[in-house]
Amino acid sequence: MAATGVQIQITDAEYKLLQTLVYQECGMYFDERRAHFLHDRLQRRLRVCGLESFYAYYRLLTSGHGKNELAALVENLTVNETSFFRNKPQLEFFQKQILEEVLRKKQERRDWSLRIWSAGCSTGQEPYTVAMQICDALAYYYLRNPLPFAMPTPKPLIPPPWKVEVLASDINYTVLRAAQEGIYPETQMDGVDYAFRLRYFDKVGDRYAVKKGLKELVHFDFHNLKTEFLPQRNDIIFCRNVMIYFDEAEQKRLIQKFHRCLNSEGYLFIGHAESLFGLTDRYRMIHQNNGTAYQRIEVTA
Repeated sequence: MAATGVQIQITDAEYKLLQTLVYQECGMYFDERRAHFLHDRLQRRLRVCGLESFYAYYRLLTSGHGKNELAALVENLTVNETSFFRNKPQLEFFQKQILEEVLRKKQERRDWSLRIWSAGCSTGQEPYTVAMQICDALAYYYLRNPLPFAMPTPKPLIPPPWKVEVLASDINYTVLRAAQEGIYPETQMDGVDYAFRLRYFDKVGDRYAVKKGLKELVHFDFHNLKTEFLPQRNDIIFCRNVMIYFDEAEQKRLIQKFHRCLNSEGYLFIGHAESLFGLTDRYRMIHQNNGTAYQRIEVTA
């Protein structure tokens, strides 16, 4: 059994095998800049498994009973940095322009469904933020454009006949469980102002719990973006600060998948340090006040 704290040497061949296995499993590519991070995580898992060599670890991962360990390794490789209302200029652009336009066009078509996918949702702050923004946007929209019938009492978060679904997915089961719980300490609530806290959270001791009504709008699920089986018919996709872990080939494959997953003229939001420039011609970039989004362009056969 490997001794605790002892660094086991990895050969170039072993590293290549494990690097390729991770890439094939989830699309994450560890180039020279990130090799130290991958090596550190591999050392940790080797110690947990009590193995003496990286080749033995590779054999375990590729064996019939190694699926749980492969999932554990992938979880250790994801960096789950997130927060409520992250990148406010982009979210303001989403709520005040994009969402407003989508609601108007859907109402004109008498299409009362809205489906948004948060891909790589981590511990849930992004999809809950989006759900709060949708609730506020619909409330403000109907102050200016009243419905032709009386609003039910008590007033629902989502006015009928609208049906809203925020799908949130991640490859990490641990963060998905935390997201489903929807309870956050004060230190993670910095981006949430008093009005939002009052409307959408219950104070439980020194923590904040997402209220039941908001929670019911968000559906969490496991998805591996490497696969082809991804949620379809989305009006808007958020996939922020995820593509930075992929190489160019995998980035191109992913944004083509998103194109298929979006409804006609749907929108894709990516991280502020990410860009589709040079990767595809199937989206047009739109921006306002430091907020950026990409709109799906219809492809003619």
